[in-house]
Amino acid sequence: MVKGLANVRRWLTFDAVLESSLPRSYTHLVGRWLLGASATAQQLMAFSLITLGVLVTKARTAPVVMRPLICHHTALAGVRLLPMTSVIAVAMGWAIVGQTVALMAGVGVPHLIGTALVMAVVRELGPLATALLVLMRVGVPTVIQLGMARAAGEVEALEALGIDPVHFLVVPRVIGMTVAVFALTAYLILGALLAGYLFAFLQDVPLAPGEYFRQLALALTWQDFVLLGLKSVGFGLVIALASCFQGLARPLELRDVARVTSTAVVASLLACVAIDALFIVVYLFV
Repeated sequence: MVKGLANVRRWLTFDAVLESSLPRSYTHLVGRWLLGASATAQQLMAFSLITLGVLVTKARTAPVVMRPLICHHTALAGVRLLPMTSVIAVAMGWAIVGQTVALMAGVGVPHLIGTALVMAVVRELGPLATALLVLMRVGVPTVIQLGMARAAGEVEALEALGIDPVHFLVVPRVIGMTVAVFALTAYLILGALLAGYLFAFLQDVPLAPGEYFRQLALALTWQDFVLLGLKSVGFGLVIALASCFQGLARPLELRDVARVTSTAVVASLLACVAIDALFIVVYLFV
């Protein structure tokens, strides 16, 4: 027993890392990872097409059951996150918007405040912060709930009763998370801009409220509103689809739930980063 404890201590030290055997070929390791990621992406794409197909073809099926479910998941992903979204908006406003306004007014370029805030908060930080919040607070519990339901045989029970699991379990969550990300993004951006100006006002920055909002209005274009809506909807869709896919699309045991949860988080983050990079390219050409 003493020898076993000594081995445990050795493996918990840095020496264990140095003594551990390294893989023979990193190319082989990376290749296997890429093949696995490609296969997962194909499965996720197929699951997304199935979900969207069910959403369109069964839009009027069982409205008495589906409408309360959609409202429930929309409230769960949106209304319940309003307090935390408010805290993040205030923190972002005081830490980023307020300091940006104070700095640019201090160096003599207040006419660039609107452009800087639109690029930083409206285009990038607001949508990403909202997507991460919904992923952590709603996406992760969704994977756990659906994974445990699949492991407990509840999905097979729904199929035995003639109920489409995708229609009953996935569609309300997809709609709820997408609407929540869209609405919370607008709420967070407005809160951050207002809190930022309040912080600048408390610092005695010589910038009138009318001038502040005039610069924001001049910096915003109709393309910003359209692309912001598309980006937030895209974030909501990929988070919802990745979460539901990892929890529902394959047979699971209870011990697999933790693994698929971390996989869903990583997949959602990568998808959100890819969408954000795509929109950066779009912003350069509009």
